[in-house]
Amino acid sequence: STKSTTQLQISNLLNNMQPPSQQPQLPKDVKEAVSKCREAVQKSLENRLSRMDIEFPVGTKFGVEKNSGSAKKRGRKLASAVDDPSESGITKDLLDTSDRELARLFVEMFQPVGGQAITVVFSDNSLADAAQQKWKGDAGAECRVVSTTRGKKRKSVLKGMGGPKKTKKKKGFAAKMNDEFSDETSGPFKLPENCEVAIFVAPTAKDLITVDRICKDVGMGTLVILLNARLDLVDNFGSEEMKDFFFDEFEKVFYLSIAPQDAAPGCLMHRSYPNDWIVARKPKIGQPKTIGTFDQRPGEDECREAFDRIEVTDVEKGVENVLENVATWLN
Repeated sequence: STKSTTQLQISNLLNNMQPPSQQPQLPKDVKEAVSKCREAVQKSLENRLSRMDIEFPVGTKFGVEKNSGSAKKRGRKLASAVDDPSESGITKDLLDTSDRELARLFVEMFQPVGGQAITVVFSDNSLADAAQQKWKGDAGAECRVVSTTRGKKRKSVLKGMGGPKKTKKKKGFAAKMNDEFSDETSGPFKLPENCEVAIFVAPTAKDLITVDRICKDVGMGTLVILLNARLDLVDNFGSEEMKDFFFDEFEKVFYLSIAPQDAAPGCLMHRSYPNDWIVARKPKIGQPKTIGTFDQRPGEDECREAFDRIEVTDVEKGVENVLENVATWLN
């Protein structure tokens, strides 16, 4: 089909990276994490996966917005996860910025299909408006920005926004009412026409119901990506069928978060498709040390067994502080 051919083209255009390491390891910094994520997406596209789940540490600072000018001069090197070591609090603004920056990276990643074919979906209008403002005039961020919240029509972030403005014709009352209650702004949320890549940014539990419906509507020909959905933390999917859908149909293409803390305190879990899952412990000094490798996502029992195999002298106290913001180890 045309869409499957397009996905193959995306795959080929993204294929400008080093082959994945034979032995999976945790990325040493944000730049490497993003590179590994791109590799994983590339491999997923090659294998015709059209449902992807991507999860980065809470509050990761990608440096896309703050250091956008200097980043370009350095070949788009990303800032470390934590610029200020004294900053330990995680605010809503920090979370929103992190999610938006990750979305911006994915929009640029899929630019080969064209901005009109990419739709970025936020959970409310304020988040979508913020993205519109931040990405305005950015050639690498061409896409359609929408929200699952019904509201006013939203312009696409596309080229030519700085061109001459067209003179708007005055509309009569009937025309205004038709616009106000048109299908674009009322009824169940739906993706714009000709959408080939749909990126849902930090969807809420309510949004997941919409994602489920959208997936059924568009079929496997449309690539659907979840960014920081954090499915493990969703308390209620509404039904077991819905829960099974997300855990069975969506491949965890890139995952970097904490391991079950009751079983493996102070440990992280990582997976970069198509490599194995790994569990690693963060010492006070130095990079995380892998303590277990698994071909399937490990449960609490496997994590506990891996943790129990660590030498007693190798277990350090105080690592729990890292869990306040897992991203702090990406320095």
